[in-house]
Amino acid sequence: MFTLAEAKLNKVYTIEEIRSDEVAKKHLNNLGLVPGGKVVLVNQSNENGIVLLHNSRIAISLSILRQIIIIERTTKEENWVSLDQLSIGEKAKVVGIHGKGAIKRRLMDMGLTKGVEILVRKMAPLGDPIEINLRGYELTLRKNEAELVLVEKEGWKE
Repeated sequence: MFTLAEAKLNKVYTIEEIRSDEVAKKHLNNLGLVPGGKVVLVNQSNENGIVLLHNSRIAISLSILRQIIIIERTTKEENWVSLDQLSIGEKAKVVGIHGKGAIKRRLMDMGLTKGVEILVRKMAPLGDPIEINLRGYELTLRKNEAELVLVEKEGWKE
């Protein structure tokens, strides 16, 4: 067991316990950080970290990350990343979309729904935009849109 502040990036962990005062625990519970829940640390700086929960990304201060005790998951979920993290030729399956409202609806209308398999075809030199193949057609997404799509890597390239 270790803290979320010590977690590796883009790896799925299970929250074992939250060691903080009751007010902070209640606030974290309202955000979806609950014991037994899955969490992914997607970015970390000197002051805070960004965690990925089932439906959203949340910025949390480093002091709070140190109060969240986690254990490593040994299932295939450890291959979950956002779509913008994939390389050319990698295949993945959509696990979820983290946008809200119109942006989530737009991505789903373009065919990005849970369970659909995708292949990264092309990527601009700076990673924006990204061209993917899904459902028999090519779709080009901006990097900020691709960040909202959580995928499970297949672990192999075409």
